[in-house]
Amino acid sequence: MTVLFGIDRLLADPALRQPLVGKRVALVAHPASVTHDLTHSLDALAAMPEITLSAAFGPQHGLKGDKQDNMVESPDFIDPDHHIPVFSLYGEVRRPTAAMIDTADVFLFDLQDLGCRIYTFVTTLLYLLEAVSGSGKAVWVLDRPNPAGRPVEGTTLLPGHESFVGAGPMPMRHGLTLGEMGRWFIDHYKLDVEYRVIAMEGWAPDAGPGFGWPDSRVWINPSPNAASLNMARAYAGTVMIEGATLSEGRGTTRPLEVLFGAPDVNARAVLAEMQALAPQWLAGCALRECWFEPTFHKHVHQACSALMIHAEAPFYDHAAFRPWRLQALAFKAIRRLYPDYALWRDFPYEYVLDRLAIDVINGGPGLREWVDDARALPGDLEAMAAPDEAAWIARTSELRLY
Repeated sequence: MTVLFGIDRLLADPALRQPLVGKRVALVAHPASVTHDLTHSLDALAAMPEITLSAAFGPQHGLKGDKQDNMVESPDFIDPDHHIPVFSLYGEVRRPTAAMIDTADVFLFDLQDLGCRIYTFVTTLLYLLEAVSGSGKAVWVLDRPNPAGRPVEGTTLLPGHESFVGAGPMPMRHGLTLGEMGRWFIDHYKLDVEYRVIAMEGWAPDAGPGFGWPDSRVWINPSPNAASLNMARAYAGTVMIEGATLSEGRGTTRPLEVLFGAPDVNARAVLAEMQALAPQWLAGCALRECWFEPTFHKHVHQACSALMIHAEAPFYDHAAFRPWRLQALAFKAIRRLYPDYALWRDFPYEYVLDRLAIDVINGGPGLREWVDDARALPGDLEAMAAPDEAAWIARTSELRLY
C-alpha cells in the first residue's frame, strides 16, 4: 500500500487547498521534502495555480542540504526558478524574524524528521510556532513519518538545558511525528496559533518491515549524514558520539551508523565488556567489528577500530532495539576498559558555551555522570530513564494521530 504523506494529500485534494486561496504561502523545506513521485514540494506547490508562494525557509544544512557539518550556516538567497526569497533558519538567525513572518499568511512546514529530540528540525518547528503565536497567521504541518517509529527512550531534558538541540522537556527518542509534536508544543507552551496538520494516509508505525518508514517510499537524506533508514533507527544513540572524542563515522560513507570508531580503542574488547555488563541492551540489532579511515573530521586519515550497528533485516527487532541504551553502554564499556581515556569532547556544541557537548546533547549531566561513575551499573541508568519514558508516553498518547 502506498502511504500518502501530507504534501501528497494537499496536492491531491482541492478541498484541502481551498483555505490557501488568496493567501500568501511560505514553505519550510529541505531536500527530503518531496512528493511520492520525487517532485520537490516547492516545485509541486508552485505548479498549483491557486497557491501563491511568497517565500521559502531552509533549516539546518540549508534548503538544498548542501552544508555538511554542524554549525555551518546557510545564507538567504532568491530562488532562481520561483523568484521568491529563501530565508535561512540556520544563518544569522535560528528564529524567524518579524520581517520573515511578514512575508506570508500561512506557513507550510514540510520537513522529514528522524524522531530524535536533538535533530534540529523539531526545534525549528517550535521556533516557527513561537514566532507566529499571536499574529493571526497559520502554521500547517504537512506530516511525514517518524522513521524511528513509536518507541520512546532516554531521560527528559532538564529545565535550564534548553538549546537548539533541546526544544523542551522530552526524551531523546520521542516517538511522535512532527505534526503530533506541534500539537504538544502548542499545548505545553500555551501558544496562540492557527494550527493544522495535513495528516498522512495509510501510515502504520507499528507495522513491518519498515516499523515507521513505509516500504513504498524511497529514503532521501533529510540532512547530509542521514543516509539510510539504518542511520535513522540508530541516531537516538549514535548522535551522542558528537559529544565524544570518538568518531561517529563522519568522513566515511556510513556516518552515525557506528557505536564508535577510534585508533586507540579495541572494538572487540569493548563489545565483550558490553556483553558482560548488560547483554539485554544489545538486543534488536547486530554489531559487527570493522575498521574505517575518516577522510575528514575526527581521527582524519587514521585507521579506526569500530563497531557497526545493523538495525536492519534480518537482524532488526523493532520492539527490542534501544539505541540510546546501546550507545550509553558502549561509553560505559570504554570507560571501564580505559579509565583515563579523554572521552568527552570539550568544544562549543550548537553555540552552547557553558556546558560539555555530551550534556547539551542529553539535556543534562546524568548520562555522563553515570558513565564516569565507576560504581554505577546499568540498572542505575535504567532507574533514571524508565520513569521519564513512561511519563512522556502518558503525556503524549492523546496527541497521536495514527
